[in-house]
Amino acid sequence: MRNFLFALLLVSTALTGCAVNPVTGENQLSLISEAQELEIGKKNFAPLRQSQGGDYVVDTQLTAYVSEVGQKLAAVSDRKLPYEFKVLNSSVPNAWALPGGKISLNRGLLTELKSEAELAAVLGHEITHAAAKHTASSMSRGMLIQGAVMAAVVGTQGKDYAQLASLGAGVGAQLVTQKYGRDAERESDFYGMKYMSKAGYDPQGAVDLQRTFVRLSEEKNQDWLSGLFASHPPSQERVENNIKTAASLLQGGTRGENRFKTRTAHIKRTKPAYETYDEGRKAFQKGDLSKAKTLVDKAIRLEPREGHFHALLGDIEEKNKRHKTAKRHYDKAIQLNDNFFYYYLKRGQVNEHLNASAAAKRDLEKSIQLLPTANAYHALGNIVQREGNLNAAKSYYKKAASNKSAEGKAAYGALVTIDLADNPQNYIKLRTGLDNKGRLKAEISNPTPSHVKDIVVAIQYRDSSGRIRQIKRPVSGVLAAGKKRLVDLGIQNIPKAQLANIKSGIISASLAK
Repeated sequence: MRNFLFALLLVSTALTGCAVNPVTGENQLSLISEAQELEIGKKNFAPLRQSQGGDYVVDTQLTAYVSEVGQKLAAVSDRKLPYEFKVLNSSVPNAWALPGGKISLNRGLLTELKSEAELAAVLGHEITHAAAKHTASSMSRGMLIQGAVMAAVVGTQGKDYAQLASLGAGVGAQLVTQKYGRDAERESDFYGMKYMSKAGYDPQGAVDLQRTFVRLSEEKNQDWLSGLFASHPPSQERVENNIKTAASLLQGGTRGENRFKTRTAHIKRTKPAYETYDEGRKAFQKGDLSKAKTLVDKAIRLEPREGHFHALLGDIEEKNKRHKTAKRHYDKAIQLNDNFFYYYLKRGQVNEHLNASAAAKRDLEKSIQLLPTANAYHALGNIVQREGNLNAAKSYYKKAASNKSAEGKAAYGALVTIDLADNPQNYIKLRTGLDNKGRLKAEISNPTPSHVKDIVVAIQYRDSSGRIRQIKRPVSGVLAAGKKRLVDLGIQNIPKAQLANIKSGIISASLAK
């Protein structure tokens, strides 16, 4: 995905950068075609949902209901896209849209809404972001200003899973957590309300919703500030604009309060279970395992069909090194929801502890299919290394090491251990240059987490007579992890014209015990 985004830069110089906003009809900056928008949305939608708690599956009819409302609005929107709507299993009140019409809203936001009209206001707003190419336009501006967009992989955004070193949701996470500008928010409010009215909803729902958002922002509710308000900041100005827009639209549309109440009855009834679970997760992260277990047991009594709850019991048992019991809880979580990466990752890790290597590899590979993480690649590297398959271990460790988290750094350390002797030049860094007396010196750096010895430097250069010389210089002693050393290579009087042609490299090194 990173290469795909960078490739867009190569064609940008041949384009004017102007396109017509499909919603407003005005010119706007765009270096991204519709085909590229669709590809970005398609590639990022599934991993981003995984990284934010996965799909909510306890009440599958809820997602069907949200999708039904969303498709009504999409049908009257100004741009036809393959719109898709999902409910995420997260208590953080949030909603977001990816390019190409991929839209999600969290369970935590749905429990705060009061009517189908308010739901339509949220979905209409997100539909407009996608239809008006707001994210694509922001990406284009970033490409011109920075020369590249979103190259770095970021950690997962879901509260419960932020400790995991995700490799598969970085670009998408940056797309949906960026703060929209005032013009984009104004457009999405206005056209979202127009879509509401066309689809038969009372646009007053958008006014009520924005008033609620302003009140919550003034109360500085942390969940809202870290969720919806991070990318969609509310304001009294937006309330006033919505009032004006509502007055200009057809009055008398449906509010759908009773229908919404019926369709969301289950998540509202079980909201206390998720609040209890969230508190249990916090207790677990603070190391209070007894409190965490008490809270999650209560949550399960309130909602026995939620896989996240059983997975937390597994986490508690794993922390207590009761791996067989932990596995049973992860089994239950997978039985309840067989499409969430975390359950497979954790069961794979406990299977590794139980020396069930074949089962561990199956689970870890399944977790990677759903969301690649450094955790899974590192664990797979450990397993195949013990089996003697060093080439496969190196491949897994390299993938894990691409993430700069603690897990990625541990995998990098493991990679150095098994690969340093074969490829020392990949790990020990070398720079050469002349000192003020004309002697050739080498700065040797060891950025690895391991102490290194038996370093040998090879140099090829052309002497003052024009002859090509090749020498090898051993470096005495141990070069400690993270340290540098300046070494005299015993060569001098190299013509300055030949300095650029000097070739040097590390040809040998080994770990210091």
